[in-house]
Amino acid sequence: MTRFLAPVALLAAGMLLGSTTGHAWDKPSERYLDVHKTYSGASCPLEADQIAHFVYFARDRDAIHDHPLLKNERLAGAQIMYSWRQLEPARGRYDFSAIQDDLVYLAAHGKKLFVQLQDASFSQAFKPVPNYLLTLQFDGGVSPQFTDEGRLEGWVAKRWNSAVQDRFAALLAALGAEFDGEIEGLNLQETAIGITARTDASFSPEKYAHGLKVNLRALKSAFPTSTVMQYANFMPGEWLPWENKGYLRGLYDFGEETGVGLGAPDLIYTRKGQLNHALAMMHEGNYTTPLGIAVQDGNYIGTTNTLKVVDDHENIVPVLHAFAKDFLKVDYMFWGNQKPYFEQDLLSCL
Repeated sequence: MTRFLAPVALLAAGMLLGSTTGHAWDKPSERYLDVHKTYSGASCPLEADQIAHFVYFARDRDAIHDHPLLKNERLAGAQIMYSWRQLEPARGRYDFSAIQDDLVYLAAHGKKLFVQLQDASFSQAFKPVPNYLLTLQFDGGVSPQFTDEGRLEGWVAKRWNSAVQDRFAALLAALGAEFDGEIEGLNLQETAIGITARTDASFSPEKYAHGLKVNLRALKSAFPTSTVMQYANFMPGEWLPWENKGYLRGLYDFGEETGVGLGAPDLIYTRKGQLNHALAMMHEGNYTTPLGIAVQDGNYIGTTNTLKVVDDHENIVPVLHAFAKDFLKVDYMFWGNQKPYFEQDLLSCL
């Protein structure tokens, strides 16, 4: 989507950024575009760090069995996604057996479990919430997500709906009662969604920003011991640095205030979108709460959301690691279990 600001607003924004970024004021959206070049000399093996490295399996739980991570001392454990629908098959009736099984298996190999709680999908066929939420009482429970081209691409729980928030808080409380202090952590999915007031009249960016904070309070209350984290990458209704409504910055500030860590999917250091949003938030803040970054499908070859295999490619894992360690200063890295790059590029550097 093309976005415009009046010349006076553009000048003001440039002057503001220029006060902290030197000559970058004339192109504030490109102020971090060349930072990765600083780390171009990084090589294998990866430098020592204090980062907890996890392998991300999405919903492919079975893949952890006999996986190379179990024998690698530098990999702390597995990050696995579990859907709200899976964990609450009926209202108030919870089934955490999958989490328990994975926790026990990993622990037997000296590894930890990091839970990713799914309430959004990128599948037209899969609504990741329990059936009881898909009723009038919860205004349908979910909203359809659309691509920029207007194509249906999935569904997301109505995070801005107070009735849905109450049920989500109940799920978090039940999870915390069972697993707080047992799992390494739990993260909520990304804040970026393909929804506007035109596609759902109940939605507004302001309601959404408020609803996320409600959920974060419930998350921290449920898990006072284990790490908790929100993947906060983009927020509807703003596009940084030009259209800054304070939504994303406000979420990072709120996480620091409440003790909820912040993270993001997609470690892509050559795209202005990522650089001006989550990556900028991490770099520019001074956090006491944990930060995390995910290397997801496509990130191993400098793109996103692709399963294509590029045989003749540069191994950028050392640069990804150095950028995350020194520029973002993260506490967690979640490396996607994408073939062939996980074993070919990452394991060869560990």
